[in-house]
Amino acid sequence: MHDDSRLTPPSHELSALCVTHSLIRLRLAPLVLEVRKHDRDLASQLTRSASSIAANLAEGQGSTGGTQRARYENALGSARETRAHLRTAAAWGYIGDSQGKHAEDELDRVCAMTFRLLHPRRR
Repeated sequence: MHDDSRLTPPSHELSALCVTHSLIRLRLAPLVLEVRKHDRDLASQLTRSASSIAANLAEGQGSTGGTQRARYENALGSARETRAHLRTAAAWGYIGDSQGKHAEDELDRVCAMTFRLLHPRRR
């Protein structure tokens, strides 16, 4: 059984990072196991791209200026790459369309949050 209290971010933790960790734990990890049964390389690419989302969000959080922007852009690119890997796995029939759709919905949320980090609303 997982301790879901680990999913609650400390007050200083970036919300997008918390959502990404939840996405990985609850949606992507089971899909990676299923994909790996059919295509180890695609499973590895899916794992790396999803991990890259989290790593770049965390690195961006600790950066400023152009470096921060670059990390958030990389996180957004990795989220889009992760979506492509999910769609590829579904196209090959390794996972069901509905399984991929639930993960894609969460990826959309991560993308939106990351986009907001790149383009904050002006007040």
